[in-house]
Amino acid sequence: MKKQETGMHLRERRQRVHEIVLALIQGQKDLELVDPEAPSFDGTTRNSTKENDPARWLERNRRILKQYQSLVRSAITLDALIDSEHCEP
Repeated sequence: MKKQETGMHLRERRQRVHEIVLALIQGQKDLELVDPEAPSFDGTTRNSTKENDPARWLERNRRILKQYQSLVRSAITLDALIDSEHCEP
């Protein structure tokens, strides 16, 4: 396979995986978003939420990232399965 064909194949695969990830996300009921605002480490509060504790904030964001990683891995696996079924004679 030529370099240009390989690049095009990778772009097409990335697009398919992206579409599968979006479909998986749409199927999620309570998908949380990562909280971009870090808690203050000097003891002052920026907001009145219970997520002010740095350890809780880090743990929550870690858990959310793991959930997204799982969705991406599932999408990659589904794409590979679809690709293998498509390539079989």
